Amino acid sequence: MPFINVEIKARSTRVDDIRDWLLKHNAEFKGTDHQTDTYFNVNSGRLKLREGIIENNLIYYERTDQDGPKVSDCQLTPVNNPAVLKDMLKNSIGVKVIVMKKREIYFIENVKFHIDEVPGLGNFVEIEASNLNKAISMEELLRQCNYYMRELEIAETDLVDRSYSDMLVANVT
Repeated sequence: MPFINVEIKARSTRVDDIRDWLLKHNAEFKGTDHQTDTYFNVNSGRLKLREGIIENNLIYYERTDQDGPKVSDCQLTPVNNPAVLKDMLKNSIGVKVIVMKKREIYFIENVKFHIDEVPGLGNFVEIEASNLNKAISMEELLRQCNYYMRELEIAETDLVDRSYSDMLVANVT
């Protein structure tokens, strides 16, 4: 089912402060996941298979790289047997890059928060406001994302304009 996701990604040296803020504001902690995102070669957008303990999904999204909140048109489907699907996609279209990360996952209503540790890249925080499970306008999703950026004191200078996969491919740290 297609949905809209408005997100920011930022480098962070304040993960403890962000975690504390989330917990003090009753964010629901879903757990810590060790995720492997395998990105595949596609003609447009991004196609990744996420494998973890908490999340196992095939995700396709289109998004422009830019500073600040980014709007993605997404499609997501849960995967019961990621190893078989990964082999099929690897053999048919090839792997672009693999991203491994340790991810803490929190929710406040429709807004998902990640505290990520990515080997070779560092520590990050992500805010994702989505209308996956509830009809919410793009304007409201943008407002939510900007609100939480201010609340978590995320500086514009810490924002990252690209995905972890793009950073690893470009070898940017």
